[in-house]
Amino acid sequence: MFLKLWQVGVEQFGELQGIDWDWLSIDGAMTRTPLGGKTTGPNPTDRGKAGVKRSVLTEGHGVPIGAANRQATRRDMKLVRATIASIVVERPAPTEERPQGMGLDKGYDDDDVRTTVREVGFTAHIRSHGEEAREIVHEAGKRARRWVVESSHRWLNRFRRLLIRWEKKPEHYLAFLHFACGVIALRAAGLFG
Repeated sequence: MFLKLWQVGVEQFGELQGIDWDWLSIDGAMTRTPLGGKTTGPNPTDRGKAGVKRSVLTEGHGVPIGAANRQATRRDMKLVRATIASIVVERPAPTEERPQGMGLDKGYDDDDVRTTVREVGFTAHIRSHGEEAREIVHEAGKRARRWVVESSHRWLNRFRRLLIRWEKKPEHYLAFLHFACGVIALRAAGLFG
């Protein structure tokens, strides 16, 4: 139900602002789940309490265009294929003139990730946080490209239902995630306050 809202939001953003397919980014975030439920697991960053991992794919402006969630024990790299497969709009094919880059942090530094990203037509750019920032600090007006996904996670955390997962059923949490992504896309398009 809310998946359609998200699709419409991204389509409207694409028509009004333009989706930046040249540079996409993926990153994961942990969410506490006090009530437990399916697809939760011990969160390694929160003393083993129940948690869930949210993986988000953003386009170049930071608008989420794909999302997946699994147990908190899942490593970021294990969610790459599911996150890319969840892109809600039709993706243009990359060309030699317009390749599509995928920004990833060191948590994705793995041959399987590089193979997966290459199979779906992206060029992997895997760097640590500080490495990219040090290079860009010398160029005025430039910022690290991968950080747009961090902004997207901050926007998603403003939705209280996503900051802490209170739903026991994973499909309910996923519905709220789709709703939040739809609202973010509509706001980015300038259609929603």
